[in-house]
Amino acid sequence: MLKPFHLFLVILIGWACNLSAQSVNLEFLREQYLQPSDKWPKPFLDPGIAHNEIGLLPEITFPKSNSFSVAKMRLGEALFHDPILSSSKHIACASCHDRDLGWADGREVSFGHSRRFGKRNAPSIENAALWENLFWDGRASSLEQQALMPIQDSNEMNFSLFELALRLNINANYKSKFNDVFGKDIVEVSDVAKALATFQRTIRSRNSDFDYFMHAIAEEDEEKKTFYAKQLSDQALWGMHLFRTKARCMNCHSGALFSDNEFHNIGLTYYKREYEDLGLFNITGMPDDVGKFKTPSLRGVMNTKPWMHNGLFASMEGVINIYNAGGVRIPKDKNDVFFPETSSILKPLSLTAEEMKALEAFLNAITAHPARGPHLSFLSQSK
Repeated sequence: MLKPFHLFLVILIGWACNLSAQSVNLEFLREQYLQPSDKWPKPFLDPGIAHNEIGLLPEITFPKSNSFSVAKMRLGEALFHDPILSSSKHIACASCHDRDLGWADGREVSFGHSRRFGKRNAPSIENAALWENLFWDGRASSLEQQALMPIQDSNEMNFSLFELALRLNINANYKSKFNDVFGKDIVEVSDVAKALATFQRTIRSRNSDFDYFMHAIAEEDEEKKTFYAKQLSDQALWGMHLFRTKARCMNCHSGALFSDNEFHNIGLTYYKREYEDLGLFNITGMPDDVGKFKTPSLRGVMNTKPWMHNGLFASMEGVINIYNAGGVRIPKDKNDVFFPETSSILKPLSLTAEEMKALEAFLNAITAHPARGPHLSFLSQSK
């Protein structure tokens, strides 16, 4: 996929930044961050942005309308990996959300039915239970709602829900499994959504080096505390401090998910050009939402390249350079009410080459090996 030349100029500008080393007292920094997080250095946040500290993942909860059971999870897992959900019987949910690729697909943009390409990069489903909105444009507010959308999308599975119900109801194996889980004689598509959503909620990140460091803070056993604390390297620790301060990352990438669950425009809209994608505007119709996309989680981020909603960057160095430059800014056409504006949160950072490497080290430290399947806490539960 060809991209405008000005993006690469931004990267080159980033490389031209100050390359000198910065003296950092890493021993003192480690002492600071081995305290409870409410005693950490204050993050650099813009006025009006709430302080939601980065930290450990919370326990996963299930909605009352779709309670958890092991049988339902296993049914959802079978459906997730079965191309029976697509009209061609060649495309499964796992086609774009491969566990070996961080539950994404490693492509700039995904392809589906008849190898038709979509417009967006497939996001990981790890920790999907914690999202408030699904898809890059937030068009689904629950995993149950999200689950049926790719099935009906002509570029993805290209199937109608009516035809899907017919196909599953003549499949004796699935009909029996749905009866066991939902106690119904017929398969209903709403129950397909519930089973898929249940399985997706169980896909939870493994412990990363950052998580072990966080466990060290509350650990009373000195031997374990020392072991856990050493999992976060000095370079990654410096990167964590930069992430919270000079690099201003926590203005958008906050909380346990490393996302504010909000929508922002960093300047990659391609407005009125090839590859135009208006993002959140397509859902809300509000001019201020042109070019806004959901802030992605950074947990497991190094497993899911290429990055951005359109898979523009295969190099994290390029991603960091975009933010170091303050995003991509194009002079606004005041006569066009729909002309997208890059978020004011993004500002030039003047990060040195060593600071950018430290940031990347921290991104590696919040990336664990991809989850292999449902988290052990769910596997241990009885039916």
